[in-house]
Amino acid sequence: MSEKQHKNVFVKGAISSEFIGESIAKHQSKTSIGAHNIFLGQVRADVVDGKTVKAIEYTAYEEMANKKFHQIREAAFERFDLTCMHIYHSLGTVNAGEICLFVFVSSPRRKDVSQALEFIVEEIKARVPIFGKEIFKDSTHQWKVNS
Repeated sequence: MSEKQHKNVFVKGAISSEFIGESIAKHQSKTSIGAHNIFLGQVRADVVDGKTVKAIEYTAYEEMANKKFHQIREAAFERFDLTCMHIYHSLGTVNAGEICLFVFVSSPRRKDVSQALEFIVEEIKARVPIFGKEIFKDSTHQWKVNS
């Protein structure tokens, strides 16, 4: 399976720093790569109407989400000179301070990874049907609006 065909993976719960480190380390054998860039989305302890977010519970229409991820991947490979690209998003509960989104792009050159990463993250936020329910410290909740 080529890197371009790599499936996006939903991760149960938070994305660990060990997982992120291992993903980066696996690419050291690919000597055509000159640059990597990563985006780590972290759950914020936002204060909404005087209540503090303690976690976000993520759900998704997985089949539709995977189709959108595939479209985003194809568009990114068409627009930018990428060697590989990986997207991992949490499902389930992720506590404030933990990582919920990990996007990792590699290319022979640094300019491509910066531009591609911005494009990919914006497309995910705008097009992928992933929903977050903000859980407050008082155990009440509300549905999160992407920003």
